[in-house]
Amino acid sequence: MLFKKSRLAEVLDATAQAMDVYVPAIVEGTSCFAPYGEDAGVTEPNFELQNTKIPPKGLLFPSTEKLYTWGKGPEGAFIESALDKPAPFVAFGVRPCDVAAIERMDQVFLTKGYIDEFYQAKREALTCVALACNRASDACFCTSMGQSPNEAPEADLLLVEGEDAFEIHPQTEKGQALADLWKPFLEEGSVDHKPVECSTQVNMEGVAQKLHGMFDSPLWDEVSTACLTCGSCTFICPTCHCFDLSQARKKEENARFRCWDSCMFKDYTLMAGNHNPREQKRNRVRQRFMHKLCFFEERYGEPLCVGCGRCLVDCPATMDITAIIDKVNAWEEKEASHV
Repeated sequence: MLFKKSRLAEVLDATAQAMDVYVPAIVEGTSCFAPYGEDAGVTEPNFELQNTKIPPKGLLFPSTEKLYTWGKGPEGAFIESALDKPAPFVAFGVRPCDVAAIERMDQVFLTKGYIDEFYQAKREALTCVALACNRASDACFCTSMGQSPNEAPEADLLLVEGEDAFEIHPQTEKGQALADLWKPFLEEGSVDHKPVECSTQVNMEGVAQKLHGMFDSPLWDEVSTACLTCGSCTFICPTCHCFDLSQARKKEENARFRCWDSCMFKDYTLMAGNHNPREQKRNRVRQRFMHKLCFFEERYGEPLCVGCGRCLVDCPATMDITAIIDKVNAWEEKEASHV
């Protein structure tokens, strides 16, 4: 089944009548997933973007989120959760790497005996419509991280783009419900889609095991030299999930909230008594790459990096995770040659 590109606006409008819709768009000069529809003020989605600069993780894990309020009212002291069940919504046009990133976030917030209710509420409300890639940029390396630019098995529905149409593949009950909503616009057929391959490749075989023995390696002195510890890589990364807890205090009502934080910042690990286990830049850089490529895989069975390439493009110091992976592989060989 497919729908013609000429009917894309009708498909989006019909979807927006049933639930909130977020699409890739450029807002104030920055690409992100933004609300679609006249009421939302965004009427021009941009599906030509390879990736949005700001990943869609903010739809599930907002940059700032109120958790609960407390204070003293007419009936005495109170504490109230700020959890509010969101209305159903659709993220339309999510690239396969970002769909894989949401699956990684699911692992963090919904497994291992811990459920984050705020994330869970939004995740259950989400219908994820993936858009298979029709090209790969020089920064894309998702295939090296176990993903495919042509598939998104974790999505509710997959769109495959052809010359003049989008072929649809419902993959869950939510996806099928959306396909049923689109029936007036659908017709039989398929599209001619040439599978996309990533030109950038790295060898991830055994990298987690190699890194496990490289905690004190001089490699981290070498790698960390260029890093500015600005944290930009963590904020544009679709899988980074560090956060800080803070509060806003007022006379009658106080609020506790969480906001995105970064392991690149010195204060992130600052403890009571002014102790900081990662005061040195090398230790913070080491933590970032060890977590992406070793620690997360040891806990969840897959790397935390999904190969989207955002950090390759936007790092002001041109730090390249693929080059660091190559260094890890070469470093072990160099160390072995010295034995």
